[in-house]
Amino acid sequence: MEYAFMEFSAAVLEKFPGICVVEGDITSVSITAENLGLEALKVDVARTIGSQYTLEKVKDDPVFRAYRDFFWSVGIDPTKTRPASEALVRRLLSGGKLPKINTAVDAYNLASALSGVPIAAFDADKLEGSLTMRFAAEGETFRGIGMKETIALKSNQVILTDSKKIIAIYPYRDSDDTKVTMDTKNIHIVSCGVPRIDKNKVLEAYGLCARYLKEYAGGSPSDPAPYP
Repeated sequence: MEYAFMEFSAAVLEKFPGICVVEGDITSVSITAENLGLEALKVDVARTIGSQYTLEKVKDDPVFRAYRDFFWSVGIDPTKTRPASEALVRRLLSGGKLPKINTAVDAYNLASALSGVPIAAFDADKLEGSLTMRFAAEGETFRGIGMKETIALKSNQVILTDSKKIIAIYPYRDSDDTKVTMDTKNIHIVSCGVPRIDKNKVLEAYGLCARYLKEYAGGSPSDPAPYP
C-alpha cells in the first residue's frame, strides 16, 4: 500500500465548493462469502430504511437530492444512473434484497444505504502512488465494475485516479481493476461527499463503514482522514 491520501485539482474545488471525502484503510481483512450476523443486520437495515423513506418520496430527501444535483452537473442523468446509496435504498423499498457479494462489499453497501452517502472501496494493494480527484480528459477510457467494455469519458466528469490509472468515476462507479474481492487483504475506503452534504455526515458514513468491516470482515480500521 504505497500511496498518499487524496489531492484535489483546483478546477474541481472551484467548480464544486464543499466537495469533500473521508478516507481510510481497513487492513488485514479476512473476507468470506457470507456471515450470519451480517445477514441478520441486512434484515434490520431493510426494516429501518422502510420506516424512514417511501419509494415515491425518496428522491426528495435532501441527501439524495444533493447527490442527484451533482450527477446532473457532471452530465449524468440520475433517473437512469442513480447514486449508489439511493439505488440501494430503492432496491429495499421495492421489496428486494441487498446484493450478496462477499462480507466486505455487503458491509460497506449496508453503510452506504443507512447513511445515504456513496462509499467507494478499493483493493489497497492494487493502488499505486498518490490519489487525485480531477476532471477527466475528453476521451479517457474507463471500465467499471460490471462493465463488459470500456467507455470513453467526457471532460465534465469527475474521476479518482492513482498515479497510473483511473480508479473511479466519482461518486458512483469503481474500477473493475481495483475492486474488492475475496482475495483482498487491505481495503481503501473513500466516503464521498458533494456540495450541500455536511462533512460530518461523510465522516459518520466512514465510521459506520469501518465498524461494519471490522465486525464482519475482521479488519483493523485506520483513523478517518477528511479532505480538503
